[in-house]
Amino acid sequence: MLTRVEHRTSRMAGFAALICVGLALAVPVAVLLSHGGATGLSASQGDYLIRITRFTLLQAGLSTLLSLVFAVPLARALARRPAFPGRRWLINLFAVPLGLPPLVAALGLIEVWGRNGIANKGLSILGVETPFSIYGLSGILIAHVFFNLPLAVRLILPGLERLPPEYWKTAANLGMGGISLFRLVEWPAMRRSAASAAGLVFMLCATSFTLVLVLGGGPAATTLEVAIYQALRFDFDPGRAVLLSLIQVAMTLIVMLALKLISAPTETGDTKGGASSRPDVQGGLNALPDIVLIGLGGLFVSAPMAAVIVSGLSADLTRLLTDTLFWRATATSLAIGIAAAALSVLLALLLVRARYSAGDRPGSPALGLLAGLSSAAGSLTLLVPPVVLGAGWFLMLGGGTGQLFAPLMVIVLINALMALPFVIRVLEPAHLSTMERNGRLAVSLGVVGANRLWQIDLRAMLQALATAFVFAVALSLGDLGAIALFGSDRIMTLPWLLYQKLGSYRTNDAAGLALLLGGMTMGLMIISERLGNWKGNTQR
Repeated sequence: MLTRVEHRTSRMAGFAALICVGLALAVPVAVLLSHGGATGLSASQGDYLIRITRFTLLQAGLSTLLSLVFAVPLARALARRPAFPGRRWLINLFAVPLGLPPLVAALGLIEVWGRNGIANKGLSILGVETPFSIYGLSGILIAHVFFNLPLAVRLILPGLERLPPEYWKTAANLGMGGISLFRLVEWPAMRRSAASAAGLVFMLCATSFTLVLVLGGGPAATTLEVAIYQALRFDFDPGRAVLLSLIQVAMTLIVMLALKLISAPTETGDTKGGASSRPDVQGGLNALPDIVLIGLGGLFVSAPMAAVIVSGLSADLTRLLTDTLFWRATATSLAIGIAAAALSVLLALLLVRARYSAGDRPGSPALGLLAGLSSAAGSLTLLVPPVVLGAGWFLMLGGGTGQLFAPLMVIVLINALMALPFVIRVLEPAHLSTMERNGRLAVSLGVVGANRLWQIDLRAMLQALATAFVFAVALSLGDLGAIALFGSDRIMTLPWLLYQKLGSYRTNDAAGLALLLGGMTMGLMIISERLGNWKGNTQR
């Protein structure tokens, strides 16, 4: 509950936040349009655009298909075996790729699947002479499945675990098993979550940048985002970058609209396991297929992370930790991350409060518009990928050559916008709970305005604010997309330094940096999760 003055202030602040977000998205797009307006489309450019777009859709479609083909049986196996030792650790392991920097994961995948990796060494022992190549389409698919298989499993599994025991009793009484059990009981429970997971995975793969940049291996395996980066960073061809950016935005918009149509609840639910009376659960040798499938899934996800740790520990960490360039890159990354997180939390808080105010006392088209735009602000930031945003700002700043402050501010802004959807998702339930618990009491006691915001609301939301802030810092710390266009000797972040080490084939240094960057990012993710689960006395 808010007073009349608080309602007015919240709505004004919400409109101001929407204007900031809108300008941050519209300005770079307008710059792209202005630079590309006079550019003609030759036959060779048309063929190039068709080829890049076709490959982007192909790799995204294949990545989605492979992720779902393996995720569905793995989720079924985990649902059938709810109480085996280490199950909870495995579910937590599947959450790690969600916060792992793509550049760190790429290095781990190279260690496992590269020419001299574990997989090829195993194949050579079996007599296979032709080594498996991690570069090109095959490497992109492996990397995308590594990231999205665990995500799809975590989205599908709760639907299976929430099935009532009566379903299994009825299935047992009817003698169901195998295909009929999957078709009539399991598939209806996972259909919407699987469709939602497929749409989300497709969008993540279609807008993938870092993994394709590192593992693409050449022009034949280039997606739209990488082509935009190459057009500006290497060729400085604004017209081509504009055409690619417009195609990317249009494709992202189509995918987002499709996601809205097939949206399903995305909460992970309780995945600790419990009693099961499924008719298809048997012990002994009958459990072997599930054990093998779960074991292979855990090995596929854990092997690259273990490889990063092993190769990182074998690097000269002492020399890296005493290198001034490492500490300069670390300081820059943390400064960008903290600034981006602070901006993202501020915008999210203003939007969440404005949405609550507009929904609490609706009464005009303006309030309805405010509520709708505040709700859609997070999704709008996903409409324009980081590389497209960076391309617009890159052109407006003339490439950022010789500048320092302006490119840094652009990087902070892009990282803040990319974290905004996740920050809103953390803050909105906490804000609603605070209003329900303390709203009427605060008004009745006369604690209103800035005093109420500082003494009651923000303190009650402190846990959620800290969780969102740390999570946003972690996302920014491992991001390469925003720095890719502006990175230089003057603007050096940890991901950019790691990418340079990989590009110059200094693999030992890259392994050490990957371990340090991954450790920092995962440490922040663990802190964020612990803050989110902490039942302290901050809520009141």
